[in-house]
Amino acid sequence: MSLVERALQKLQQTSPRVAVPAGSAAEVQVAVQAPPARPVAPGPLGQPLAMNVVALRSAGLLPPQAEEHQLAQQYRRVKRPLIANAIGRGAPRVQGGQLIMVTSALPGEGKTFTSLNLALSMSIDKDVHVVLVDADVAKPHISRLLGVSESEGLLDALRNAELDMERLIRPTDVPNLAILPAGTQSSEATELLASARMGQVTAALAEHDHQRIVVFDSPPLLHTTESHALAQSMGQVVVVVRAESTAQPVVLDALKLLEGHRAVSLVLNQSVKSASTAYYYRYGEGSDAAAER
Repeated sequence: MSLVERALQKLQQTSPRVAVPAGSAAEVQVAVQAPPARPVAPGPLGQPLAMNVVALRSAGLLPPQAEEHQLAQQYRRVKRPLIANAIGRGAPRVQGGQLIMVTSALPGEGKTFTSLNLALSMSIDKDVHVVLVDADVAKPHISRLLGVSESEGLLDALRNAELDMERLIRPTDVPNLAILPAGTQSSEATELLASARMGQVTAALAEHDHQRIVVFDSPPLLHTTESHALAQSMGQVVVVVRAESTAQPVVLDALKLLEGHRAVSLVLNQSVKSASTAYYYRYGEGSDAAAER
């Protein structure tokens, strides 16, 4: 039985309404969220951005303190096959595998929570440098929370080839973690993300540092056209599925947009059922976040 078949079996056991067709790779995990709150204040330009744990936790992008250890263990399981695909550690390297897009079928399934916690988990790995890109350009949640929504970023790099993209990347006070803001809003965001320039930008991001892994927080697959355009430039795609919420036809429709992609993974989020295997852990009961992520 393949990894995908085992993952699908576990998804069906935990949430009968969720079923997905086979892809090339899959890993299933769960996470927890909390209600949104105030943004994190950025440092002065040129200074590392402060990843204020208290504010991020209040905003629902980090787990409650009592559940940090369990969540860390789960994200270790999520990141291992992704890092292996990205840098060839213990597995064949996937072409473009350093570029990882995190998305969902619809808003509210936990993709931004997953993007941030995956990036944080990867940043503590040996020999890995992580850039978290706010590619949800219509609703740049990460940029807003970190106070860089007015800063130049991804869209500006796509619009102006003369910009030094590396100067747009903001280091944080978390070692080995940097942020690329969404950038200046544009009515041509889909066209920019689908342009030849996007391929140049993603290639430059990956090639600048052979130890770099780039995690893109993407718009939902069925909510905007930007995510489908973005997926064309990614080496790996992680689809977040909200347990007991996302209907089977919705998941199927989302994954049809990724047909033919070389590496698609699944993350089961907000499960409220007890774990029967190491793939699952229950984080609280009936967690129901209202934040747009």
